[in-house]
Amino acid sequence: MSRLDERTPLRTGASRTNQERYIRREAMYVRSKVLQRIYGGLVFSLIAALTFLHAFRDVADYPHIAPPIVVTDEVAAMRGMVTDRDGNVLARTIETRHVFADQVMVTDPAGVAGKLSPLLDIPVAELEPMLSGDDRFVYLAKNVSTEIWRQIEILALPGIAAERVERRNYPEGKLAANVLGFVNGAGSAQEGIERMYDETLAGTLGEISYLKIGSYRGAEQSNRPAINGSHISLTIDRDIQYIAQQAIAAKVKEANAESGTVIVMNAKTGEILAMATAPTFNPNRVLPEDIAYLGNRAVTEIYEPGSTGKIMTMAAVIDAGVSQPNSKFVVPNRLKRSDKVFSDHEDHPTLRLTLTGVLAQSSNIGSILAAEKISKNKLYDYFKAFGIGSPTGLNFRNEARGHLAKPKEWWGSTEFTMAFGQGYSLNSLQAASVFATIANDGVRVTPTIVKSITEANGTVRTLPLGTEKRVVSAATARQVRLMMESVVSEQGTAPNAQIPGYRVAGKTGTAQYSDPKCGCYNGYVASFIGFAPADQPELVVAVNLVRPKNGHYGGVLAGPVFKEVMTYALQKMGIPPTGSARPRLAVSW
Repeated sequence: MSRLDERTPLRTGASRTNQERYIRREAMYVRSKVLQRIYGGLVFSLIAALTFLHAFRDVADYPHIAPPIVVTDEVAAMRGMVTDRDGNVLARTIETRHVFADQVMVTDPAGVAGKLSPLLDIPVAELEPMLSGDDRFVYLAKNVSTEIWRQIEILALPGIAAERVERRNYPEGKLAANVLGFVNGAGSAQEGIERMYDETLAGTLGEISYLKIGSYRGAEQSNRPAINGSHISLTIDRDIQYIAQQAIAAKVKEANAESGTVIVMNAKTGEILAMATAPTFNPNRVLPEDIAYLGNRAVTEIYEPGSTGKIMTMAAVIDAGVSQPNSKFVVPNRLKRSDKVFSDHEDHPTLRLTLTGVLAQSSNIGSILAAEKISKNKLYDYFKAFGIGSPTGLNFRNEARGHLAKPKEWWGSTEFTMAFGQGYSLNSLQAASVFATIANDGVRVTPTIVKSITEANGTVRTLPLGTEKRVVSAATARQVRLMMESVVSEQGTAPNAQIPGYRVAGKTGTAQYSDPKCGCYNGYVASFIGFAPADQPELVVAVNLVRPKNGHYGGVLAGPVFKEVMTYALQKMGIPPTGSARPRLAVSW
């Protein structure tokens, strides 16, 4: 009996329409049951056939059928950003398109070229040949922005397509390029932060596995998601970095110098607010001629500090208790020591200078006379404590730690040249750190340039500040600071480094450049390093110009750069003048 027969007969008087609707519904039910049985039979047959093949037949019996294999592909992770201390993006990864053509599918090369030309910024005469021919794959343009590609997509041009790619982008161009480094076209990190923190920024590749049968991709077997790279926040201040780069680039050009650097540091924390180098490069497009400008000269190049090194000599003799700012020295025009006769930068009659005057007038002879009051071993210990000959702690690639020979290795006049900044070497950051130590009441703080790391899950990990080490007493540091203010006075070597409203302390340097090519002195390094406000120091600015040809005195060349950068940095960081008057120490007697 059918399902229709089992049902209660329609009531007498039911409309014909309702009866027909009922009959159609019952017929559909019967057909669906038949189809279910047919489908079930097919599935059973397929399972039986597969079971038979798997259990009783060998794949070799069917050479025309490729065996199923498990394929594993990598899943790329997005590289993390690099920002300045305020979150301004300095390096990021962006999505672009490589636009290509299938020439066979392009039926109107001239017409397509005319439409693509304004979007790709390629002349029609250059595009049309790229669209004509029998090649199935021809690149038309690479790294086209997604916005431009969307406009091309709307045109729906036959034979025109694109592949998605990721590219490292530096939105500020040359800004902090020597700090950041770059990622090349092959995706390999080169130089700077990009290389130092490559694993942190790169993240972790993911994996996806799937069954492949011939040319067909089967079901996904497993999936391990990629973990995007972490974001790095630097201690760099974008605006201070910009001013520092502009100032040193202009001065390098004006002085016709080989190179120049500017470093801005927080005297109390050791954080680097700017680290500028000139000449520099654009990390978005590194050209062959830029090779000489890669790397970070502020830590990779060493030099003899010259007169800026006298700060350590002054601090050593005061801290050792053998001299005071007002101690008296008779400074002759020439001084013979060991196998050498020493002189100052200019001839002069015999001078009667205080220790402050020796520093203010940058006397080499006066510095030797002061340093002779302590042993060469003690002088070495102070220099070592200031960080000379030791790593800066930043770990930049190719960082040079400089050279400080042990006293037993000194010969002839070494102990005397050490007093005025020759016979040892350092890099620009080490020199800045020496002045930061005096500014920070005699405590040396290891410099830092990374502020925090934000992981892919949003966790922010703030990096600790540098380690602290006392080098000289707070009383010694304060006395040296007062002496350094005389350098910026009208009686000193850098009056043009004065900043209206602020007390400034600093030291000029005009050192002979030790040229590694000839193993001889060849040119000069002009420098000025100082801090402000001098009575309550907050910021240190160190300026170096290597082998300038238009002048060579540090006060004349580097002093104005210091003033420009320090003035802006004080304002940007909201550091007000202290309002106190500068004590005037005697420079002569």
